[in-house]
Amino acid sequence: MLNILGSSRKLCGGVTRRELLRVGGIGLCGLGLPEILRLQQSAAKAGHSERGFGRAKSLILLHLYGSPSQLETVDPKPDAPVEIRGELGCIDSSLPGLKVGELLPNFAKVMDRSTIIRSLTHPYPIHGVAFALTGVPEIDVAMELAPRDSRHWPFFGSVVEYVDRQIARRALPADVPPNIALPWPFSSRRVGEVLRAGPYAAFLGSEYNPVWTDLVGEATRSLTKTLQSMRYEGNDPYIGLAEESYFVVPSATELQPEMTLDRLDGRRSLLAQFDQARAHLSATESGRQLDRYREMTFDLLTSPRLRTALDLRQEHPAVRRLYGDTLFGQACLAARRLVEAGSRVVTVFWDEFGLAGSAWDTHWNHYPRMKVELCPGLDQAWYGLITDLDQRGLLDEVLVVCTSEHGRTPQLNRAEGGGRDHWSRVYSSWLAGAGLRRGFVLGKSDKHASDVAERPVSPKDLLATMYHLLGIDPHTIIYDHLGRPLPLVAGEVIPELLA
Repeated sequence: MLNILGSSRKLCGGVTRRELLRVGGIGLCGLGLPEILRLQQSAAKAGHSERGFGRAKSLILLHLYGSPSQLETVDPKPDAPVEIRGELGCIDSSLPGLKVGELLPNFAKVMDRSTIIRSLTHPYPIHGVAFALTGVPEIDVAMELAPRDSRHWPFFGSVVEYVDRQIARRALPADVPPNIALPWPFSSRRVGEVLRAGPYAAFLGSEYNPVWTDLVGEATRSLTKTLQSMRYEGNDPYIGLAEESYFVVPSATELQPEMTLDRLDGRRSLLAQFDQARAHLSATESGRQLDRYREMTFDLLTSPRLRTALDLRQEHPAVRRLYGDTLFGQACLAARRLVEAGSRVVTVFWDEFGLAGSAWDTHWNHYPRMKVELCPGLDQAWYGLITDLDQRGLLDEVLVVCTSEHGRTPQLNRAEGGGRDHWSRVYSSWLAGAGLRRGFVLGKSDKHASDVAERPVSPKDLLATMYHLLGIDPHTIIYDHLGRPLPLVAGEVIPELLA
């Protein structure tokens, strides 16, 4: 018999969740998909009374590619030797007893409205964005650099859209993508390596990939980056972005000047005639993907809502300044506008730019980069996003999560400008918003931020908690391309975080 590991809590009628999932697995030999989906929906409804379940209407997911150091952000060790604590000090925050890195003075002001995890841990010290943001149980370097590797599991935002549409049957707006990502297609603005894995729908099918935006605007400040024999010298939008910058979804949010609405309707009519000649295609996966993309494109072209949300030029200048004049800050502002417009999951990547091995991957020049390139943008963006959401009354219904792949080594290396290498034995993340305890620190690292001292937490537990707060049972079963039943994620909800 197929056994699915999961919570043993009982659902209505006295059936445990694990037993229900076992029934779903047997469905391959007995129950049909409609019956399985109905059972899963009943399980989700039974979980509504659980603490925090469904408190978040939407989620803003911030991912700092390359991984920030826990020691220079929310887990400083001022009493450690200098080779551990480094050259920077720490400052008090608005949360009594919590100190943060000295380069984060604005960030410190909203720690009383934030939730800190200091004890994340896993065994893969590589740039496993896919491991951090999907349910995949393990990762290796080959998978990290191969988005189409068949072993991948679907991205968090893709799963939420799939479950909302196919299982929960939630009503989603047609003219605003429920799963959208900024600022541009992931890992597409740097040279040096192939595209990285992570934010893709994998076996759910490409129709559930995030909708990607693109930046319209100019970087205003320059810097030099090096990677072995390669060199990038030029302006970087992560340290300075022109005031008039904004975002678009290419070919979807703007009609070409010659494309009138009459011509657009004519093309829709012509496509309808073609559809009659290819009716058989709709029964295939390719046909379903084509239909969804076509309908989504028409919806986006004929509605101003997405275009308005992404056009930051319509935002008050004072609000734009609140987030900072950097790409990350302005993308966080766009994320707030998108959840207001109806998006369910908005993901903002702090991505590599110019060269591979950039962003938060500070193997070298750690301190110069933290001071000029990294901390100023993070400091203003997190402060601006949490302050703005709170002032608008949205912090009680929007969940905000800032993650990465791992942390950095406690001991500095001897690279020029200092350096911290990959470290996944203990690291930190910070959250805020719907369903969370505010001003709360979970877990503890040892005296050197080297290992977990209290309450280890897996990144899979964090994903399970995110699903739970969005009203999705993390043990819901989905099926891979071979028809195998899989839970969304092999993690458990973190009860201490829930309000």
